[in-house]
Amino acid sequence: MKKYLSLGLCTLVLAACSKGPADTTTPLATDEAPVNSASTYPYLDTSLPIERRVDDLVGRMTLSEKISQLYNEAPAIERLGVPRYNWWNEALHGVARAGKATVFPQAIGLAATFDDQLLGEVATAISDEARAKHHYFADNDLAFRYAGLTFWSPNINIFRDPRWGRGQETYGEDPHLTGRMAVAFIKGLQGDDPRYLKTAAMAKHFAVHSGPEKSRHSDDYEATAKDLAETYFPAFKTAVMEAKVESVMCAYNRVNGDPACGSEMLLQDTLREQWGFDGHVVSDCGAIADFYEPDAHNLVRAPAEAAAWALKAGTDINCGTRRLSTFANLGFSLQRNMVDESEIDAAVKRTFTTRFKLGMFDPAEAVPYTSIPMSAVGSEQHLELAVKTAEQSMVLLKNNGILPLAEGTRVAVIGPNASNFSVLVGNYHGYPIKPVTPLEGIRTRAGAGNVVYAAGTSLIADQYGNYETVAAGNVFHIDSDGALQPGLHAGYYPVDISRGKKTRDFKLIPQTTLAEAPAFSRIESQVDAYWTRSPLDDTVNGDFGVVWSGVLVPETSGSYLFKSGGNLKIDGADVHGAIELQAGQRYPLEMSRVFLRSLTGSPLEPSVQLSWVNTSTDYLAEAIDAARTADVIVYTGGISAELEGEEMRVELDGFDHGDRTSIQLPANQQALLHKLKALGKPVVMVNFSGSAMALNWEDKNLDAIVQAFYPGEATGTALARILWGDANPSGRLPVTFYHSVDDLPDFKGYALANRTYRYFTGDVLYPFGYGLSYSNFSYSNLSVPDSVQAGEDLSFAVKLTNSGERDGGEVSQVYLSLPDAPVDVPIRELKAFRRSELAAGASTQLQFNIAAADMRYVDNDGKSHPYRGRLKLSVGSGQGAFLDESQFAETIVTIQ
Repeated sequence: MKKYLSLGLCTLVLAACSKGPADTTTPLATDEAPVNSASTYPYLDTSLPIERRVDDLVGRMTLSEKISQLYNEAPAIERLGVPRYNWWNEALHGVARAGKATVFPQAIGLAATFDDQLLGEVATAISDEARAKHHYFADNDLAFRYAGLTFWSPNINIFRDPRWGRGQETYGEDPHLTGRMAVAFIKGLQGDDPRYLKTAAMAKHFAVHSGPEKSRHSDDYEATAKDLAETYFPAFKTAVMEAKVESVMCAYNRVNGDPACGSEMLLQDTLREQWGFDGHVVSDCGAIADFYEPDAHNLVRAPAEAAAWALKAGTDINCGTRRLSTFANLGFSLQRNMVDESEIDAAVKRTFTTRFKLGMFDPAEAVPYTSIPMSAVGSEQHLELAVKTAEQSMVLLKNNGILPLAEGTRVAVIGPNASNFSVLVGNYHGYPIKPVTPLEGIRTRAGAGNVVYAAGTSLIADQYGNYETVAAGNVFHIDSDGALQPGLHAGYYPVDISRGKKTRDFKLIPQTTLAEAPAFSRIESQVDAYWTRSPLDDTVNGDFGVVWSGVLVPETSGSYLFKSGGNLKIDGADVHGAIELQAGQRYPLEMSRVFLRSLTGSPLEPSVQLSWVNTSTDYLAEAIDAARTADVIVYTGGISAELEGEEMRVELDGFDHGDRTSIQLPANQQALLHKLKALGKPVVMVNFSGSAMALNWEDKNLDAIVQAFYPGEATGTALARILWGDANPSGRLPVTFYHSVDDLPDFKGYALANRTYRYFTGDVLYPFGYGLSYSNFSYSNLSVPDSVQAGEDLSFAVKLTNSGERDGGEVSQVYLSLPDAPVDVPIRELKAFRRSELAAGASTQLQFNIAAADMRYVDNDGKSHPYRGRLKLSVGSGQGAFLDESQFAETIVTIQ
């Protein structure tokens, strides 16, 4: 029968597939069938239980074959019909890094919806597209990174400090919200078939992981048993025990002395024994090499020791990437009695159990997800869902009545993020199907005649958000008669590849050489291309190189910065940094780019653009002139995922290798806002960031503020609908917005004291759970029993009314406080939330049930106990301490 994955060929890794005699350390059955009779093996019998099939397959492998399967780039075992497989794929807020896919809001924006049902719909759409793309790639013999079905998402670390650049990938600072969103996302990814997984989700990074980025390979974070049980573990426990997540990734850092990927406390005692996890564990990429590298943890002397430590602790797959496979040394570990072969077998069996659950050894017709068509990718239904989700992710932080904008309002769109592609997608993203920038969305909604635009400033220093593709009117070539003609020569070349050299960190750099002559040439109007297939041979995974040459003619003199993603030469010199160009002058231009997909599989669908920005422009003067002509100024500012993110190279004032040292708006943007405010026009600020910003002056002086996070490909459409009232804002903050980092403990400190809304005792700018609406929602008639017995659930009801003039969505939040607990406990904790849609003037009765498990406290030894005493219950539009009386209802219940 035809399998839906092709067998492929062995790939070159340290532990390569065995092609010789069987390793005598793992004897095979004497009646082993020849390759052409592989279909008779029990592991291919779909009527057998998966456990028996896995045992049969692994029992036929040699030692070297088994070890080779414990690397993220697992080679084929051709004699057994096992195809090669790359375990690494991403789907944080859409299928990532595998070409075009619907891009939903970044995870922090998804959390801001406070709508786990909606998130389940989003995850289902993502897994539809994931299956479709995987089978498309498999049909074209691709088994590269980002082509598989094992998705290393979601990130459910607690966003304990706003300085962490990867906090944008999380569901915020609260364990309950994170857990509920994780369950919805994981179930949407993994599907509901009783036999097969749709895709395999992963909960990461286990555990106690949230920055700093630049020292994550060497840091040791101390966390008390109480903080682990109360804050750092709950979302992972929920993901494992309720959502049945298939995989867990262990973190780079140490936890209480041991590397997370070598921690028996984490991986054995907690994950497998206490929570009953039976899936596989993957190391963060390079984390096991950190065990021995001198500039990292440096705890052991050699890779074999590190491999043995991680395997015995419970890590099953070594993601190595540029550091290659530390687990390739497991054979030596076995010789030195550091590990037992049964421990290798156990890890291999866990990995193959996942592959069998995904149907990778079964006929396509037996697996219900193999027929999802490529038309699912970017379908109208998914694009509509992206708009809806983006609308619900935006949080209205302030509004003095200027919003929603009236029809016919003349708007000045000013700010560095108005046309910045990066703020749409955040990090870990795919290529959007129909991306709409804030400027495009506002122009479409208001009419081009009612919108003027000026960038106003950079994001910070030389980081600009208003790059534009070098237009066709600026690039030319010289014809055979010496005349200047529109467009560039583009030569498309075959590529010769050699293995190249190894760097100090063992990274293998391929050496590429373009063929002497192009396969074909043509004139292209500009450098702006996207390929789903090789332009040379129409294959999906073909290598090719392109060289563009011609003449660049600027229309305006100035100092220009370029983005190319390739090797760019202007006037014969390599371009690094800003260069001076004169209007009307001809500059020889050459740009080359090589796409190597047969070696790495990335990029699976390559794209290239040549873009520029004239940094000599008087952006401030342009902004002031534009603002003077408008009725309302819409300022699109903040930061971007080019400033905050994972272990970046950025070192600027307030930004440190992906993290932040300040949470203020960059000084240049503050200065621009002051000048815009001085014009006397209403100013609406739209802040883009993946983390909290200290918008102190902005809150006091601007007329309205919208926190947009990174809203996905529908950013502009959703934003315009919010601004003009076509959609009623309903997002809520999943993190606390503080006044300054000076209010916070040391970034490296993992004690929870004075962190997050659950423990912070100071004054905040905007609290967790906060968000405004164009409607007025009120709570009344709270019906709660006076007392309940310890160990019993607590059920109650409350009346919710929309007394406003607009239909709208409300997020009702239930918080509990335990004032009589015998130990220090959180000030208050979110224990339930629910989204309701109510017409203007309508009311509804909300029913809540708080499980007995949510009315417990954690002692100083990390043990959970039933709570007895007074229980303070609050239900409303946010935390009652920050709301008007009508916006919440509260009472005291006695737990006996």
